[in-house]
Amino acid sequence: MTSGELNQILTPLTKISELDVPVGLVQDIIFRLLFNEGTVNIGRFAEILGLPTRALDELLSRMKQEHLVEIVKAGTLGSLSFTYGLTEAGTKRARNAFERSQYVGLAPVSIESYNKAVLAQTGQTQRITPEQVQNSLRHLILPDSFHRRIGPAVNSGTSLFLYGPPGNGKTTIAQAIAGLLAKDDPIWLPNAITVGGQIIRIVDPLVHEPLQMEEVPFHTAATLKSSATSKLKIDRRWRLFKRPSVMVGGELVMDSLDLRYEPVSKVYEAPLQLKANGGMFLIDDFGRQQISPQQLLNRWIVPLESGIDFLRLQSGQSLEVPFRQLIVFSTNLDPGDLVDDAFLRRIQMKVEVGGPDERLFYQIFLRMCEVIKISFDKKSFVHLLQKWYREPQRKMQSVHPRDIIKTVISLCEYEGSEPHFTPDLIDEACISYFVDIKKE
Repeated sequence: MTSGELNQILTPLTKISELDVPVGLVQDIIFRLLFNEGTVNIGRFAEILGLPTRALDELLSRMKQEHLVEIVKAGTLGSLSFTYGLTEAGTKRARNAFERSQYVGLAPVSIESYNKAVLAQTGQTQRITPEQVQNSLRHLILPDSFHRRIGPAVNSGTSLFLYGPPGNGKTTIAQAIAGLLAKDDPIWLPNAITVGGQIIRIVDPLVHEPLQMEEVPFHTAATLKSSATSKLKIDRRWRLFKRPSVMVGGELVMDSLDLRYEPVSKVYEAPLQLKANGGMFLIDDFGRQQISPQQLLNRWIVPLESGIDFLRLQSGQSLEVPFRQLIVFSTNLDPGDLVDDAFLRRIQMKVEVGGPDERLFYQIFLRMCEVIKISFDKKSFVHLLQKWYREPQRKMQSVHPRDIIKTVISLCEYEGSEPHFTPDLIDEACISYFVDIKKE
């Protein structure tokens, strides 16, 4: 993370003229908050809007002079302890504010500030070490050098294409990558941004996990410390989050990739790729979405190449935002049947996640026995290999040991015996598990 430009963006304002958004937008939030709660003190305004009390005091004093708000209670600390209510003229303005939007929350930041902040926090390549990648994949049994294919893609932070037959851990590998990114430097994000007088909600509680200041890595906090006070001084419209991970499957539709206007709240919801900025966007089961791979290609061909995405408001106004996340495509289908060479060229790394050989299958079976707590039986395992894989020439999948072992345990529990292996139990489990589709 670069600290110079980011520090400037995160520096709290001291007076209302330093706002990077129209003052009227902040006034509208004040009107709506007062209308909803009746009376509000300076501390409550600061909590909800994330603005300093002195700047709010300045703005509320101006609104009082315009007879839009009035003081309903005065404390002992001067204007900073005032409690405000709406005047009749202010109530009319509040109703007008609700017609524009229902948004009440942290004051938005400008799209220019958001863009600069994201670029400042994604401009450098990651520095994930081989040890970190190997540790994140330790719960999987993979070829020895597999981490060398994953690590460079994570460090480059652009795109990764995982392909191969089902049941061999592609989704689990992608989730491990997400865990790696989450352990990286956290990211500063605003609750919402504004452009053209409209509010776009960025933070999604289903995607963004906030951090408390005591959870901030030391090297991150050190770049933001005031040399005079050694304390973090941050514009509270910005909050610190773990690097986000957005995961979608067959439910993905084109509308999810564009700004979505909510007619009740009159606020825009950010598209999925905007929520994923600074983290990872996994498109699982690629090729089975409700949009075709070609439609997705047409939508993302420019962002994948330029790192810039273009979105459009209902008014027709377009906006430019960073496209800065690790895009991971995961598919069980043949890549050649899904997309053309032009698409694959724009994906930096392509990694095949194939089925295990007998050596790896044995290691996976042993590991699953340890995890599920059942004693390994060599005779039963050799029987499994010979009868259910070698003779029918069945392809092995990494998920098979777990599922077969669990089925054996279910059979033992049903007959009231301690979990154990025998060739007969292996046969009974495999008969229940495998479905041989006869081709005419």
